[in-house]
Amino acid sequence: MIKPGQTGVPADDRLKFLVIASDCPEARLAAYFTARRAKRSNARVILLHVIEPPEFGHWATVAQTIRAEAYEHAEEIIAEFSAEIKDQWGEAPQTLIREGKMVEEISKTIEEDPKIAILFLGASTNPAGPGPLVSALAHKPAYLGGRPIPVTVVPGSVSREKLRILSG
Repeated sequence: MIKPGQTGVPADDRLKFLVIASDCPEARLAAYFTARRAKRSNARVILLHVIEPPEFGHWATVAQTIRAEAYEHAEEIIAEFSAEIKDQWGEAPQTLIREGKMVEEISKTIEEDPKIAILFLGASTNPAGPGPLVSALAHKPAYLGGRPIPVTVVPGSVSREKLRILSG
């Protein structure tokens, strides 16, 4: 018998919501909204942080230092976002730190996990535009790869209170 709040879907077979964890306020809002939607949908949350590789061809030791610092910073961001997800959803997210080009790593992550159902992104409030990732996906949705999924864009200007209401 299915109890209220349960979907009848075994935990292993639940859909997953992918959210990009980055060091910007709109990404934090997207994580907040994702966690609340995941709870309402009984979905898992995957946090993805992508480290863009440094471009120091001949300076290998400098590149290694930058890479180590980037991974340390990525772990801090992932820990912060994980705490937010757990606080809003009650369940710890799956976490991924990948190195590469942002759009390529998002595409690979979606291709590798068929349970990923929706990508959640935060849109910047900057007058110059919503941010490079939102812009890239808006102009070329094929960036999502061979298995396109819906993308939910969370405006950076919306309040947490409004997101709480919208997420049910």
